[in-house]
Amino acid sequence: SWSAWTGSAMVRGRPSAITARPAAASSSGSLPAFDNAILGYRDRSRIIDDADLGLSVAGLRAVLVDGRVAATWTTRDRRLGITPLRPLSPQERGAVEEEAHALAAFLDQGIDDIGFTAP
Repeated sequence: SWSAWTGSAMVRGRPSAITARPAAASSSGSLPAFDNAILGYRDRSRIIDDADLGLSVAGLRAVLVDGRVAATWTTRDRRLGITPLRPLSPQERGAVEEEAHALAAFLDQGIDDIGFTAP
């Protein structure tokens, strides 16, 4: 079975030699402001680029693409806005859009518009 979160495969319950995620897969997730995944470690390089470290202490909410911060998200006036921090590939954008729809449903704030904005 394949684990997108750990990027490894299990064969008969044991880790296999396969360690890279298939090229076609992109995963996305969202984090709230001040999330421990970003703030809880001295070395945050595994999840966020140095240039974007200020986002975590500024209280911005993060969008992850393949386990790394790639955008921020906001809500206002029934709109969920996604602001990429870098260009997203079509696969990544699709994964972020899918996550945005799930997030809008989870937030239960009557969000009826999901859009991307320029940084």
